[in-house]
Amino acid sequence: MQFVEYPDSEMMMMDLANTLAGELENHLFNHDHVSLAVPGGTTPGPIFDSLCAADLDWARVHVMLTDERWVPETSERSNTRLLRERLLVNRAAAATYVPLYAEADTPEERLETLEASLAPELPISVMLLGMGADMHTASIFPGADRLHDALHGDHRLVPMRAPGAPEPRITLSAQVLRGAMSRHVVIIGDEKRAALEKAKTLSPDEAPIATILNGTTVHWTAS
Repeated sequence: MQFVEYPDSEMMMMDLANTLAGELENHLFNHDHVSLAVPGGTTPGPIFDSLCAADLDWARVHVMLTDERWVPETSERSNTRLLRERLLVNRAAAATYVPLYAEADTPEERLETLEASLAPELPISVMLLGMGADMHTASIFPGADRLHDALHGDHRLVPMRAPGAPEPRITLSAQVLRGAMSRHVVIIGDEKRAALEKAKTLSPDEAPIATILNGTTVHWTAS
């Protein structure tokens, strides 16, 4: 694991956007198309605001989420909605979006179809992840109903229900996360720094983020 500390969040977000753009550009030299996987939530928004303006051949970039809440795109809790508003705009509007949600009552009903659409994107070229204070990443939560499947199974996607999560989720499995050719984690604040340090001493079953720390660059700022 490589750890990079920044003096403030503005510098971190701009630097990380430039890093992701540079890695995508390098992959485009050698591949017909590249895949970019990103998290939802509030933290990555400023990264998206910069990244969407990067001078890339976005028509050859396939964008997806690392996980999604099983809610319609019209919901304020939809990660897809965040991407459409802040990443798939400007130059990045030319990118292809690979969804992790399809209209159905449960993720299990659409799992086979979504896994089939994901398969051509693997291994993911460039991945950005977040981490919760509970040491979850993507929607692989400690105590979740299918934690073992997500960490140790051979599925690409795993439906997930977890204490404190108000709706079902669907998440890339640990196998897919670890398979990414380039992987970054972005965290902010002392609480998450302490959680990261704790995760280094725990098993992935206790701290799911631990399953991807080897070979990952972690970007952190205190505020």
